[in-house]
Amino acid sequence: SAWSFQVLLKSDAPTGDVLLDETLRHIKATESAETVQTWIDLLTGETWNPFKLQYQLRNVRERIAKALVEKGILTTEKQNFLLFDMTTHPVSNATEKQRLVKKLQESMLERWVNNPHRMDRRTLALLVLAHSSDVLENVFASLADDKYNVAMNRTKDLLDMDPEVEVAKARGTEMIWAVLAAFNK
Repeated sequence: SAWSFQVLLKSDAPTGDVLLDETLRHIKATESAETVQTWIDLLTGETWNPFKLQYQLRNVRERIAKALVEKGILTTEKQNFLLFDMTTHPVSNATEKQRLVKKLQESMLERWVNNPHRMDRRTLALLVLAHSSDVLENVFASLADDKYNVAMNRTKDLLDMDPEVEVAKARGTEMIWAVLAAFNK
């Protein structure tokens, strides 16, 4: 199945992003290729495997939040929750968030191509990640009822496609479909 595909590194050229470059170094350092599911588990920091500790990224959420704070998209605040203080990262740049929301809305409505293989790869990846993060419904919440229904139905149809079949047809989107399969597993 797609989620059990092995990840093979095509290039270890630096991307300029600290987390992505660290990920590339980990993938390059593996002695045998790992599966998409294994890399998701290791790189999200959501699993603990004592035999693969050297490949786990540390403090992933915090590092992503810090990078988004540095880019001015999020801000850092302390919230008091009864007995303890907690650091939160609310959106400070609503314009960037709205740009992404609009991009996804338009991809499902005005710019609908009715074929995931003709869809912009970044938009398809964003759609899969929004779905996997459970925020996709929020993306379409501001739409009128009729448009909301169209967007949600198209999204459901797209996300319900069989990743195994789509991987076979894919040209450059194999990893996106494999990630969808891993999250749907």
